[in-house]
Amino acid sequence: MALDWKNLSFSRQILPIIAVIGLIAAAAFILAGLPDRELSEPEREPPRAPEALANEARVAGSGVVEPSSETIQIGSALSGLITDLLVQPGDRVGEGQVLFTVDDRAARAQLREANAAIAEARASIAEARTAQATAARQLTLYRNVDDPAAVSRSEVIRAEGEASAARERRKLAEARLQAAQARAGSAQTEIGRLTVRAPIAGEILAVNIRKGEYVSTMGGGSQPFIEMGQTQPLHVRIDIDEEQAPRVALGAPATVSPRGAADRQVEAVFVRAEPLVVPKRSLTNSAAERVDVRVLQVIYQLPETEGLFRVGQQVDAYIAARGSDQ
Repeated sequence: MALDWKNLSFSRQILPIIAVIGLIAAAAFILAGLPDRELSEPEREPPRAPEALANEARVAGSGVVEPSSETIQIGSALSGLITDLLVQPGDRVGEGQVLFTVDDRAARAQLREANAAIAEARASIAEARTAQATAARQLTLYRNVDDPAAVSRSEVIRAEGEASAARERRKLAEARLQAAQARAGSAQTEIGRLTVRAPIAGEILAVNIRKGEYVSTMGGGSQPFIEMGQTQPLHVRIDIDEEQAPRVALGAPATVSPRGAADRQVEAVFVRAEPLVVPKRSLTNSAAERVDVRVLQVIYQLPETEGLFRVGQQVDAYIAARGSDQ
């Protein structure tokens, strides 16, 4: 049967077809935009309370692993080029061990000049002592002469002047010696300050300088030259919300797990609670987290776990709460 285009009605025949096509397109668009309802495992395991505290009053907190000595940031007392860098991250150093040295050629040149001045001053002192001794003997000889006519008054005055001049030259040489020794001591101090040593025994955590770089003491740097600390044992600094701080049972152990590994729980030993409540700095990235809250910081000692915890790592912690009778 041929389609009669002349008798074709838009409202009764064409418009219903367009409506049907629009409905099909809308249904297809809606189906394509539906979210995927397939269940999947979470990317990381959420924190959970330990079994011992599952049905008990507890306080939760987040924390950061740190050295037991806290992190020590090492700089340089003087500016200059780094001539030698003797440590790398992960190295263990003893107290007083050299970490790096700064160019000390100028200070050593000053030390050589001071040593030369010391030698010159000592020679001048020896010459003045000899002249003073000679003048003193001559004056004594003149004064011991029995016949006043044998020695003129002018010769006695000249001998007294020579003795006095030798004594003054000796004092001047001794003053020059003290000044040269002071300059030598100052140069030796500068050389010592250009050699940076470890303040304690510990582990090198970060090295942010390289041999040949220029280091400045004027400030403006975004990071310390070297970071180190005592990592045997490790501590964890746990932040407790100020609203929950009165509930914490200070002295009780804490159950600590690495962020995203709630199944790896260890028991940490209480060390101390900081006396100052501070603004919160360790964030958990929770959408409901308030950043203007203050926290009580409680320090715990972690057991040896063979690399489970590292400095700077975030952790989740649970601590027993005070009982109703406490």
